[in-house]
Amino acid sequence: MAQDDSQKDDSKTPPKASSGKRVILIVLVVMVLLGAGLYLFFTRNEVSTDDAYTTGRKISIAPHVSGFVEKLLVDDNQYVHKGDLLVQIDGRDYVAALHRAEASVQQAEADMNAYKLSLIVAQKNFPGRLVEAQGNLAAARAGLFKARTDYARQHKVARAATTQQEIDYAHAALDEATARVAQAQGQLTQAEPVQANIATADAHVTQALANLSAAQADLEKAKLNVEWMDIKAPRDGRISQRNVEQGNFVQTGQEMFSIVPDDVWVVANYKETQLTHMRPGQKVDIEVDAYPQLHLKGHVDSLQVGSGESFSAFPPQNATGNFVKTVQRIPVKILIDSGLNPKIPLALGLSVVPTVHTE
Repeated sequence: MAQDDSQKDDSKTPPKASSGKRVILIVLVVMVLLGAGLYLFFTRNEVSTDDAYTTGRKISIAPHVSGFVEKLLVDDNQYVHKGDLLVQIDGRDYVAALHRAEASVQQAEADMNAYKLSLIVAQKNFPGRLVEAQGNLAAARAGLFKARTDYARQHKVARAATTQQEIDYAHAALDEATARVAQAQGQLTQAEPVQANIATADAHVTQALANLSAAQADLEKAKLNVEWMDIKAPRDGRISQRNVEQGNFVQTGQEMFSIVPDDVWVVANYKETQLTHMRPGQKVDIEVDAYPQLHLKGHVDSLQVGSGESFSAFPPQNATGNFVKTVQRIPVKILIDSGLNPKIPLALGLSVVPTVHTE
């Protein structure tokens, strides 16, 4: 009987063990559901995406003047400060052009001064010439009157009271007086346009002034060309994408390299369904794939007013063809407030995971 009782007890053990496992399983399920619920509760106001990357400004450095690179004073990824000399262009031609421009300005100044003096002289000479011409004409007419009177007198007196020689002299004097009147009349005609002659002299001054202005402009351009031989950093940053070497010939506007400043931000492409409660100013936690030890803090700066496709060369035209709805992504600009390490500069284009707190 004892043996039978023992066998009965053993037969009842498996149901108890199975019941215990079921309880444990239920407890685990409850804990998982509770944990998931708590996680969803505490993260209900967090919006995250892995479609995000770092970006920043890229300042292209190009020469204002063409020429051979005489000195190249930077290397790849070198940090430079605003005002640092980066490149020197061989500009002996520009220095020679500067000297020619300086000489042209001096010549133009001399011409202008000469024309100004000519104008002063013209303002006195031309009125004086007119008065002189008028006086000469009056004197010539008086001489003509005397010659005519003498000529008439020679023909009125008796033949015995004069000679043929006296008559010939009177006739010649009359012809000479007539010619002098014509000559004086011509001089008067030349002297009459006083204001026009003065205006011509004044126009020469204006022209000389314009030539001086043009020469000064050429001089200013020549000075700029000489100044542009030295290419300096417009701001602090690191040299990137260098594609020039010492001795290369570079053209005006040819990109030699870029300067990437220190200010870096994040562009996160959130789904349109994630933007419901997102607003500028909200706090953001940022994880950097390349540097897990960095814990960056930032805030939402702005949301782009359009999806990436809206600004493409061929934006979608949903009114044509068959329409298939796709979830769009909107770029969100996120500024980094803290957490950066000066010894670990963030390169542009690094993948990050920003989490926006929308509460």
